[in-house]
Amino acid sequence: MKKLKLLTTTALIAAGLAHGATAEEITVLSWGGAYEKSQVEGYAKPFTAATGIAVKTEAADNPAAPVKAQVEAGNVTYDVVDVEYADGIRLCDEGLAEEIDPSILVAAPDGTAAADDFLPGAVTDCFVATIVFSTIYAYDETKFPGDKPASIADFFDTAKFPGKRGMRKGAKVNLEMALMADGVPADKVYETLGTPEGVERAFKKLDSIKKDVVWWEAGAQPPQLLADGEVTMSTAYNGRIFAAAVTENKPFKTVFDGQVYEYDGYIIPKGAPHLEAAKKYLAFATQTQQLADQAKYISYGPARRSSAPLVGKFEDGKTEMGPYMPTSPENLTNALPSSYEFWVDHDTELNERFNAWLAS
Repeated sequence: MKKLKLLTTTALIAAGLAHGATAEEITVLSWGGAYEKSQVEGYAKPFTAATGIAVKTEAADNPAAPVKAQVEAGNVTYDVVDVEYADGIRLCDEGLAEEIDPSILVAAPDGTAAADDFLPGAVTDCFVATIVFSTIYAYDETKFPGDKPASIADFFDTAKFPGKRGMRKGAKVNLEMALMADGVPADKVYETLGTPEGVERAFKKLDSIKKDVVWWEAGAQPPQLLADGEVTMSTAYNGRIFAAAVTENKPFKTVFDGQVYEYDGYIIPKGAPHLEAAKKYLAFATQTQQLADQAKYISYGPARRSSAPLVGKFEDGKTEMGPYMPTSPENLTNALPSSYEFWVDHDTELNERFNAWLAS
């Protein structure tokens, strides 16, 4: 990656004001709900205040689908689109997203270049991550009045921590967590899983709790399984557990040890109608402070290291968000970034193996 030009926030805003007339409004496509609200409050409103460029936000079930259709039809109406990491890579590879010059990204407040401040892999040729969501496991505190589960190994220890376990029905994440629970360091997981011996080791670990697993497929299921008492622990998306614990007062505790985290972020579709304004918005939204501000509204971690110390309270004004963030330093001590490249190469074979194992 070429050396980044260190832009200051002031310079960025000045540039936006100077060129605001080129596009009075841009359209950002996102996912709706609380996540979209977090982007409007954290990014869009302050961007408009700084540049005079209005931001119209629209929603789709999966924004990658309409982007592909629009670009292929030569009729693009979106300027910036929020997509999952894998979709960002794919759209770029297919020539459906604009390449993003990393020099437009704003340095951290202490001068650290953006390339060094973003988490590993968070900036690619066409994609800039904004948030990190993760698969963690959570437990019902009322089921364990004594010792509490604290590590990924504890999830697999039904002797010390009895009860059913909820797990997503598929190979991805389960195999990684199984290896970490079996003592494989996070930075060696994919190297290990890339060997026949490593695959055998992961399935052997899964064997140890297979009879106690309740399988889930939709993100809303784990909190419900916990609430209904069907399981005492479950893997889950961290935001789902946060919502249940903080907004619904459920006695659920998140364990981040052994978490597998993934990125979500922005692309600019090929042929975006307001390209320069879109670049300004993307650069503004991915600044340190903006990513920290978004975290006031949702428990997904900012994709920059410098944002983590700036994360404050939830919008209720009392809940400190730091402990709930996948990217908080204390939650990253044994964390694994999901490898898109690994799963592109091995998804079919490992899921076939998983399904055969499940049926056996």
